[in-house]
Amino acid sequence: MILPFDLSPMAALYMGAVFLLAAFVRGYSGFGFSALVVSASALVTNPLYFVAVVMFCEFGLTFQQWRGVSGHVRWPLVWVLLGGAVIGLPLGLAVITQVPVDTVRAVVALYVLAMCAVLLRGWVLPTQGLPTTGAVGVFAGAANAVGMAGLPVASFFTAQSMPANAFRATLIAYFAILDVFSAPLMWWHGMVTWDTVYAAALSTPIIIFGVWVGGRQFLRVAPSDFRRFAIGLLAVLALIGLAKAVI
Repeated sequence: MILPFDLSPMAALYMGAVFLLAAFVRGYSGFGFSALVVSASALVTNPLYFVAVVMFCEFGLTFQQWRGVSGHVRWPLVWVLLGGAVIGLPLGLAVITQVPVDTVRAVVALYVLAMCAVLLRGWVLPTQGLPTTGAVGVFAGAANAVGMAGLPVASFFTAQSMPANAFRATLIAYFAILDVFSAPLMWWHGMVTWDTVYAAALSTPIIIFGVWVGGRQFLRVAPSDFRRFAIGLLAVLALIGLAKAVI
């Protein structure tokens, strides 16, 4: 069997397990799918290969989760954040696609560690007006060049003490529209290939199952507590990725 991105069989099995875990985390807590997949992929290949893969997977995740969350979306937040992303994403892609793979690994790892620290610290915003929301949108758009717009947006929502149902629904809506905007730009920069489509197709059954299990909330733990577990896992992956980039 020919595997995408010239992955070895062991690397492909590893990425299958990563997709399953990341989908479960997404189904249970509403965030972390892209960050987990891209961070984990940096340990076996160029993480930019999987940025567009997770973007395509996000489309399917949104369709799977949309029923039951659409009524909780805070649309004004979504539109302002997306307005910022229109500025940030092209800038992020222009930079990240021009640097060596070990630099990409280091950037991804340092970014993830910084975002994990922000999320775990319990950052609280004194103001949450239009300029602040727009600035977060620009930063998140730039971060989507490595498939990780969700972490700064999740940090921003956490800082507002947003209810869990609105947190999850607004993130899902934001991801869906951001990915529609991101797809042609990533194709223009050579990040979307036939291997991208092939990897997304192979991952789809795994993701559907993982999100379904996560959405059933079989764990006896609050989604907010589970988010802390996911953040800790991201930090560990980032540290390993940073070590790989440096060594």
